[in-house]
Amino acid sequence: MAHNYIRKAFLVLGILWAAAATAQEREPIWPKGKMPDPQPHQIAAMTDEAGKPGFKADRHRTPYLEWFEAPADSVRNGACMILISGGSYQNCCDVDLIDRWHKRLTEEGIQCVNFVYRTPRPVGLPIYQSAWEDGQRAVRVVRSEAGKRGFDPDRIGVISMSAGSHLALLLATSSQTPAYGRVDKTDDIPCNIDFGIINAPAYVTTDGEAGTRATRQGYGPDVTLSPVFKFDGKTCPLSLHHGGNDPYSPNGSTLVYRQLRRMKIPAELHLYPDKGHGAYGLERGIEFLRQMGFLGKLEPEVALMDRFDSDTARGFYAKEDIWPEGKTPDFRENQCTPYIEWHIPKVLKTKAIQIIYSGGSYQKNAPDGFEVAPARRYLNAKGVTVVTLKYRTPRPEGLAKHTTAWEDLQRTIRIVRSEAAAKGLDPDRIGIMGGSAGGHLTLMGVTSSRHQAYLPIDDIDKVSPKVQWGIAIYPAYGLTDGLEKQNSGGGNDDSAVLAPEFSFDLDTAPMLFVHGDADDWAAMNSVKAWEKLRSMGIQCGLHTLALRAHCFQKTASPGTGSYTYLDRIWEFLVAKGFLKD
Repeated sequence: MAHNYIRKAFLVLGILWAAAATAQEREPIWPKGKMPDPQPHQIAAMTDEAGKPGFKADRHRTPYLEWFEAPADSVRNGACMILISGGSYQNCCDVDLIDRWHKRLTEEGIQCVNFVYRTPRPVGLPIYQSAWEDGQRAVRVVRSEAGKRGFDPDRIGVISMSAGSHLALLLATSSQTPAYGRVDKTDDIPCNIDFGIINAPAYVTTDGEAGTRATRQGYGPDVTLSPVFKFDGKTCPLSLHHGGNDPYSPNGSTLVYRQLRRMKIPAELHLYPDKGHGAYGLERGIEFLRQMGFLGKLEPEVALMDRFDSDTARGFYAKEDIWPEGKTPDFRENQCTPYIEWHIPKVLKTKAIQIIYSGGSYQKNAPDGFEVAPARRYLNAKGVTVVTLKYRTPRPEGLAKHTTAWEDLQRTIRIVRSEAAAKGLDPDRIGIMGGSAGGHLTLMGVTSSRHQAYLPIDDIDKVSPKVQWGIAIYPAYGLTDGLEKQNSGGGNDDSAVLAPEFSFDLDTAPMLFVHGDADDWAAMNSVKAWEKLRSMGIQCGLHTLALRAHCFQKTASPGTGSYTYLDRIWEFLVAKGFLKD
């Protein structure tokens, strides 16, 4: 009996100690009476706390930091992440997100701290003003705690959502603009952050900066990036994440990304088709942190061909010429003979068909190289049929660089469609995929199928060359500042527009783009194509990869986006429903 009393006593003491420890971790950011612009209607509390019976507003006027448990010594990497909820600047509502973020990031060795700022919106001030004041002060307080809590004061980041992401962008781009006057020595500490994962930033374009949804969806000649973001000399690398159907326009994220590129600041942009307002792709954000070195030293890079070195998942193989003898349009003696190869898996799990081909500047192409073979083996292992294409190269004399390749692609799609049913496949679920020049060719096939590339030669040419999707991996030659070679201006200027050969006709299909952020055949080839497709109401996916150049996947470090890029292809095909039977 006494033993039970002792156990209960220790249990009660343990609960009281844990509660006290948790309470001690909540740290007000302003000295008493020193908080700028106090307003009587504002509180600082997450919605789960503010919604409890008996909540006393007067006890929750001061913004605070809530420190989570330190990561285990075995994984600690010296980084700290400030977690910022959204809530339209009306409340701090993302309780579940804060919980998910801190658990996952702590596993990665990052010290996490929740930042709770004043809401609802201040009266007579910009909607973000009091939160921005609190945010700059919070970063200073966090930096002041670095030595005590065992993280690097120059490795402080943010992860955020919605209005919290608007605030995070202010912290990331405008730290040299004081949000408030100095109140004590803490304000002598820099308030810049060093990196950020920015989810669904609201109010970023001028058609929504007053605190509404983007009234024109972020489009229009007079719709720009909000001038509240200064993009000063302390602007940091960011990973931007946005749903393609978000009423707080994803064009805000593309515009932020473009400005970061102009400033040569490494960044990532992750756009998710058909998704609304929400936080997507946490693992992509972690891959960004890893690629940037914020999680420690990268593992050695591994060759993609070594990872996918076997056709063991393939069950059926066949090779066939594209053109009947003597019927090849625009025949050139110096060009290779085009052909296709069928790779049908041993275990067929879908009737969909993926056509894949390589790049090579339209001077060469290799259906067994690193741009094609690993993807075909990956998809075969997933139960997907792949058709590989060897198109005519080098460039045809006297014609545009892509002309004969486009002819070969249209013919290939027609052949595949005409033979699909006999092979137990769906003639109306065909996608195309290529990298570099092959990415340009993919844009041709996706956007211009109503334009004939050549005169019909037989009954096969009565079959439609329309495709249901396209996958463009670092497409080249997509903008007018890089029609024949690397983009001279990085594709960042408004004068660099999409290449004139892309028709964007009424049969244009959804696409996925994956591009290295540091590619000389600029990532803006992909971004501006994505923007155009969205303006047509076509929901597409896009992922850019920080610090990565052309052919980013040839070798890559485990745990980075360049290493896992094939999974983005699979996720896109699944999300768009192309694999359903």
